[in-house]
Amino acid sequence: MVMTGKNKNRSNYYVAYGARLECDLDLSRYLMVGKTTRHPVRIAEQLSEIPQQYSEHTSIRYKGHGREMALFSDTEPAALNTGHNWCFEVKDVVRFFWVKSAHNVAFERGKLCTEELLAFWLIHIFLPIYFTLEGCYEFIHASAVEVEGAAILFTGPSHGGKSTMMDFFLKQGHTMVSDDKVATFVESGRFFALPSHPNHRPYRKFEDLGSRVLDFSPDPRPLRAFYAIRAVSPADDVTIEEITGHEKFAQILPGYLFDFPLMKEKRLRYLAGMVSAVPVFRVGVPWDLERLGEVYGAIAGHLNSNWVS
Repeated sequence: MVMTGKNKNRSNYYVAYGARLECDLDLSRYLMVGKTTRHPVRIAEQLSEIPQQYSEHTSIRYKGHGREMALFSDTEPAALNTGHNWCFEVKDVVRFFWVKSAHNVAFERGKLCTEELLAFWLIHIFLPIYFTLEGCYEFIHASAVEVEGAAILFTGPSHGGKSTMMDFFLKQGHTMVSDDKVATFVESGRFFALPSHPNHRPYRKFEDLGSRVLDFSPDPRPLRAFYAIRAVSPADDVTIEEITGHEKFAQILPGYLFDFPLMKEKRLRYLAGMVSAVPVFRVGVPWDLERLGEVYGAIAGHLNSNWVS
């Protein structure tokens, strides 16, 4: 087995969502090795400075990937103060503990935990939740690729063709940014997308990170445009139209991940700024895999037009 929690004498450094992870686990099967200085976090099974007892005073419970999940805090989380305690639990698999702004995460394996499950829940689910609650990034449910140094995001409903579209772009030589959860941030008035992790899953399977992608870089990309996928009849034309006004906001809002009530006001302000700065387009995609090349050509041509600078 590649990953183990037995080695307590060596720390490994990885990059995920543009952040630096220091971890006793061997995650080289899933993540790039690196030492970026952005948002450092230490992950270990035993960190004495992190308390192991959490109250269920406040909790959010939900289901996903065939598992029951819960997010606990030790007090009312509205203030999100430094020193605030959190616990994210995947029932019978793993629990993650951290103290806000302490940059340390401890985890505890459950009775059903395997090395593969631990990697999936840590990388694909927990880290986006952690970086959101720590105020590092805002996440969009989208697939994203790099085109001429910038990121374009494909949005749409579940099973709506986002991963399929990205997969086609990858096969044309584009660099992957993210297959499912896109970390975004704003700096000096510009919005950026950060690559997540170098794994791609163009199929449906619970608790699976997917296959390793070689054409992947952890560097942030300026966010160039949203393309909202809309399935049309296989015989229809490929169409691209700009979305304007309040409809831009309504188009992206359903894909905004982690709708924590305590962060609602901040979330809405951020999203309003994003859709004001980044153009949003609706793409009519004929529901026929044989026509993906035509869709790709239309989007590539559109990016090179005057509509997107």
